[in-house]
Amino acid sequence: MSKQANKTDQYRRRFLSNAAAAATAAVVPGLMLFPVAEARSPTEAVSNKVRWGMLVDATKCVDGCNACVTACNNEHGLEGHNRPATDAQWIRLVHLKDKQTGKETKLPVMCQHCEHPPCVDVCPTGASFKRADGIVLVDRHICIGCRYCMMACPYKARSFVHETLTDQKPDSPRGKGTVEGCNLCVTRVDAGKLPACVEACQQEGEKALLFGDINDPDSMISKQAEKIASRQIREDLGLNTGVRYHGI
Repeated sequence: MSKQANKTDQYRRRFLSNAAAAATAAVVPGLMLFPVAEARSPTEAVSNKVRWGMLVDATKCVDGCNACVTACNNEHGLEGHNRPATDAQWIRLVHLKDKQTGKETKLPVMCQHCEHPPCVDVCPTGASFKRADGIVLVDRHICIGCRYCMMACPYKARSFVHETLTDQKPDSPRGKGTVEGCNLCVTRVDAGKLPACVEACQQEGEKALLFGDINDPDSMISKQAEKIASRQIREDLGLNTGVRYHGI
């Protein structure tokens, strides 16, 4: 066999092999979902030298203030407080009361952006993933709406979109039949801005929310964490959350 014929035969073998693999993926999509999800992950664009986090000072959350919730709804095109129960809510205000002392505390709860996120562990397609900088996201292109992540999340921080959506925000696309949750306003963060909830809280003058790089000892959030005691919600799970709370 000539060299040219041998090269042609090798090319044909590679082509047929790739075609067979593509056909297998078309018949059994699940076989290819994990490598595809990894290939589409944006972690290459960010660095693990940074880990974005938030410090919530519950002692500064005042009654009647819902600036963080309103800002989140406006930023991501969510509805108002009178929306149906099936609509999404990326951040919610939780009221706590100590049965012994009667002390009442209000705190915002959202995706905690865990170092070891249970939602990522149970996702069968790789749609739930964590960026190198610690932000936990959902790729709605490959989310199949199984809602395993909703069941796995101990913070009830994810929502399923039941309704057909209109007038969506260009920087925060959403999709019917998919799961979503707080993404720390990732497009704003990548542009060097604060998450909408943090910005709104500061504009109100309360400064209950502090955002920054918790890996940087010189960042404002790290310095504040050294001054005041803070804790995780459900510390017993060992998830090492990116959101910490003071005053609970």
